[in-house]
Amino acid sequence: MKTVLLTGATGLVGSRLLPRLVDEGHDVRALVRGEAALPPGATAVRGDLADPASLRVAVEGVDVVVHLAAFFRTGDEKAIWRANLDGTRNLLDAVREHAPQARFVMTSTGNVYDADQARPGRESDPCTPTAAYPASKLAAELLVRESGLTWSILRLPFVYGEGDGHLASMPPLVARFGLHPAHTYSVAHHRDVAAVVRLALAGTLDGRVVNVADDAPVTVLEMARLAGVELGATAEPLVDPWSGRMDPTLLRDLGFRPEVASVQQAAREGIL
Repeated sequence: MKTVLLTGATGLVGSRLLPRLVDEGHDVRALVRGEAALPPGATAVRGDLADPASLRVAVEGVDVVVHLAAFFRTGDEKAIWRANLDGTRNLLDAVREHAPQARFVMTSTGNVYDADQARPGRESDPCTPTAAYPASKLAAELLVRESGLTWSILRLPFVYGEGDGHLASMPPLVARFGLHPAHTYSVAHHRDVAAVVRLALAGTLDGRVVNVADDAPVTVLEMARLAGVELGATAEPLVDPWSGRMDPTLLRDLGFRPEVASVQQAAREGIL
C-alpha cells in the first residue's frame, strides 16, 4: 500500500474517492486549508496550493500525489487561472523538491476538446479551449507533462452517482445555457473514477493522458428525467453534436472495463 496525498479531498469527486483509498489500505493525507470532516483513517494536512511554503510537509514521504483540486464555479477568470494553473505549478515544485520519486496523478476535464469536433475527442487531438476553466486545465496538463516527474493525466467527463447531486444540477443548466435535449455527454460513475485512479497508482497509466468515460453517453433529456424533470420536445437542429463526447478507447486498450457501464445501470442498481 502507498502513502497518498490527495488534493480536492472535500470536493464532489474527492469526497467519494478518499474513503475508497483508505478502505484499500493506503495511508492517505488530505490537503485542507481549514477544518474538514474526513473519514476515519484519513489524515488532514494543513496547506494551501496558493502558498508554496505550506506544501512541504504535505508532500514529504509520499509515494503518490493525486491532484483533484480545481476551481471553476465562478465568473472570476483570474481566480480560475490562479487555482488551476498556479496551484498546480506550486504543487509540482513542492513534489520535485521534496518527493521527486512520487507519482503525480492529475485529473483534468473532457471540456478541453473543441466544441465543433468531428467525432468524440481523442487524447491525441489538438485542443484549443477558450473558456477559462478548460484552458487553465490544459495549461496545467502541459506543466505536468513537462515536470520531469512520473505522471498521468485523467480527463474526466460529467461525473455522477452516490447521491452527489450532480445529475440534479442538469435541469437548471438546460435553461441557463440553452442545452439541447438531444445533446449527448460522456459520463462516468464515481466507482469507475476510483478504478482508474487505482490503475494510475499502480503505474499502469504512467506517461499517458487518458479519457475516462463509461460505455454509453447519455442525453440531456435522460439526465433531466433521472433528476425528476421532463424537458419539452423540440425539433430544433442539434449544433456541435460531438461537443462533450470523449473517446475512451485508449483506456479500454489498457485493460480498463467500467463497473458501471451506463447511467441506466446505475439507476437500476440504485447508485445514482
